[in-house]
Amino acid sequence: MRYILLGALTAMVLSVFLLSSPSGAVPTTAEDKTLSPYFLVTGDDAEVDQFSLESTSADVNIAGVIADVVVTQVYKNDGKKPIEAIYIFPASTRAAVYGMKMTIGERTIVAKIKEKEKARQEYEQAKEEGKSASLLEQRRPNVFQMNVANILPGDRIVVELKYTELLVPTDGIYEFSYPTVVGPRYSNQPEASAPASESWVKNPYLHEGEDAPYGFGIKVNISAGLPIGKISCDTHKVDVTYDGKADAKIELDPSDKKGGNRDFILQYQLQGGKIESGLILYEGKDENFFLLMTQPPEKISESEIPPREYVFIVDVSGSMNGFPLDISKKLLSDLIGGLKPTDRFNVLLFASSNTVMSEKSLPANERNVQKAIDVIDNQQGGGGTELLPALKRAMDLPGTEGFSRTIIIVTDGYVSVEKEAFDLIRDNLNEANVFAFGIGSSVNRFIIEGMARVGMGEPYIITEPGKAKGTADKFRKLISTPALTNVEIDYGSFKVYDVEPPSVPDVLAERPVVVFGKYKGSPKGEIKLTGKTGEGEYSQTIDVASANPRETNAALRYLWARQRITVLDDYNQLAPNDERVKEVTDLGLTYNLLTAYTSFVAIDSEVRLKDGKATTVKQPLPLPQGVSDYAVGSSPASGRGFGGAMRMKSMAPAKSAYYALGEECFDEGPSDDKDLSATIVKVETNSLSESAVRKAIEAKMADIDVCLSSAVSGSGISGKLELKIEIDSNGKVVKVEVVKDELSSKRLEKCVMEIIKKISFPAPSSGGETITVTLDMQ
Repeated sequence: MRYILLGALTAMVLSVFLLSSPSGAVPTTAEDKTLSPYFLVTGDDAEVDQFSLESTSADVNIAGVIADVVVTQVYKNDGKKPIEAIYIFPASTRAAVYGMKMTIGERTIVAKIKEKEKARQEYEQAKEEGKSASLLEQRRPNVFQMNVANILPGDRIVVELKYTELLVPTDGIYEFSYPTVVGPRYSNQPEASAPASESWVKNPYLHEGEDAPYGFGIKVNISAGLPIGKISCDTHKVDVTYDGKADAKIELDPSDKKGGNRDFILQYQLQGGKIESGLILYEGKDENFFLLMTQPPEKISESEIPPREYVFIVDVSGSMNGFPLDISKKLLSDLIGGLKPTDRFNVLLFASSNTVMSEKSLPANERNVQKAIDVIDNQQGGGGTELLPALKRAMDLPGTEGFSRTIIIVTDGYVSVEKEAFDLIRDNLNEANVFAFGIGSSVNRFIIEGMARVGMGEPYIITEPGKAKGTADKFRKLISTPALTNVEIDYGSFKVYDVEPPSVPDVLAERPVVVFGKYKGSPKGEIKLTGKTGEGEYSQTIDVASANPRETNAALRYLWARQRITVLDDYNQLAPNDERVKEVTDLGLTYNLLTAYTSFVAIDSEVRLKDGKATTVKQPLPLPQGVSDYAVGSSPASGRGFGGAMRMKSMAPAKSAYYALGEECFDEGPSDDKDLSATIVKVETNSLSESAVRKAIEAKMADIDVCLSSAVSGSGISGKLELKIEIDSNGKVVKVEVVKDELSSKRLEKCVMEIIKKISFPAPSSGGETITVTLDMQ
């Protein structure tokens, strides 16, 4: 098989290669290989099952503000050879994973929590001995890897994992989110020097629009404790039934069984917009735990808000092409268009490189706002996702004296530099608050929520275009009216310790204050929360004795430990510390939790594979709904200030082939290499100059080459494609028609037309124009 280099080189190297090589072919070395996702084309070995995951489902029970989730993954082997299955999957960033078991036939093996390296060693040893085994590892706090060894032909192995999480309402709305698929992560890290822990980034994906190759299901039971007012799920089709006023059951509609390519997001409200405030207690064998959730006061008046300065950092990389970037444009149009004339702002666009609208923030007057919206509207999406340089440049932009500064990041988060981004934001906390907007159907919630958390801001997730305006309105409402400042909590005679967080930041809008901790002795006394609002001093008192410890609150021990681990991990990213690593490891082992340093391993005692070795297969993942192939296998020009895609070299596949971002491997068979090229043969225009039209199309020729490479077969493609393009008075394409097609490839024809539609031509003097273009495709 062979991998094809598409990117991960600097703009200077790109230009040197493109100018010096007529065909655009780019040689690569071992040092050029990067950790990158790739497209899978099946057919490597007909006897090996490449799609070993049969189904994944979740049973969710929500009691009050705590969700308990059982995830069931079914693996089967329909092939003729034994396999080891590797599956990368996401989870909530707040998930505390506390249990796992594996079932083979009638035998059930309960997994044990072990130190990560020890668990891996035991798993590898069991695999070599021919025993079936499963290993669950954390790759990111919201990305897990499941390995299942020695699945014999005809086997069906069921793995269950359990986690719990806290549901914190915003604006009176409770939200349970179940991530379903890990989006492809851009990485420029050389494969040769990358640690083994990062190898998960190199994972196979299906093409845009292809359904998940496994079944998906979810059931949710809600016991709210208070009457439920409204339940909604905009991401999936569901059936809702009620059992009384405070209990409900939500099931996935049978017509949506292929919904595993987007996050499942369920929202509900309690009647009257109430929030489940109060004190929850749990008495354990050795330790007691509490959770305090109190609703904030009314917001302060608008006149007391200081002047604001905003820096918008906008992702226009390849994974944002199409649906995610369309949402971003709507969101930013609403956000920037809603700024006050007294505000100041700036816009920074990033992909493989970054460009800024102005070297200093501009007044939010009508002219500047329109200029910013026009710049964003001209973006198409292409290139890598170099988030760190964009963040650094934004932090280095000079601020406006006397203005409260806020940085807004808009991205799908498909990067693998989460830790470095957190470090940079935390190091600059005194400069700005950070709010992060995750755009797309399956965003990287870890980096979105993490950037907001370390930046003392709020995360927002937008999964569809219709949500952009509402989210923009909610964001403006939140940042313009902080509800409570100088927050302090006095526990009085209630003997607490190990409290998280140790201090409470400013409270914004209708988001409650949430505090975890442990306590000693009997629960008694009063907890007093104080702070300042625009109206003056604020105080709220909670009677501890009125809260009864309950066995049903046992999840508090996991939630407290998970919160503590999150804090320690954050600090560890700033300055790695062996003592903190040991503390995280000990917490994982003590509370039976999956962490960066602990894993779950389940090993069958029976030797099942007596001869030979299993073939390792990575479960191919669907691209998240709305994410284009550009997120994995191409990088079109993204508009002003960014570089275009590199032209590729194609080869007829031998037994199977992969397209990869930044990788090249070996060939398993004879190759019929052909240079791919699309050439402009003829251009006919009226008022526009032929050279201007050619220049506009040439800027997209690399993308057209990508279309050609994806359509090429063993027999090749040769012929001309003649198109008629209608543009309006602004040079925007309004219609594309095929005049003549010698290619006999509807896929290629459609792909080229979609790219042509995105070209911005010079504005014609006649108010509109028709252009005829003939392309030679070889």
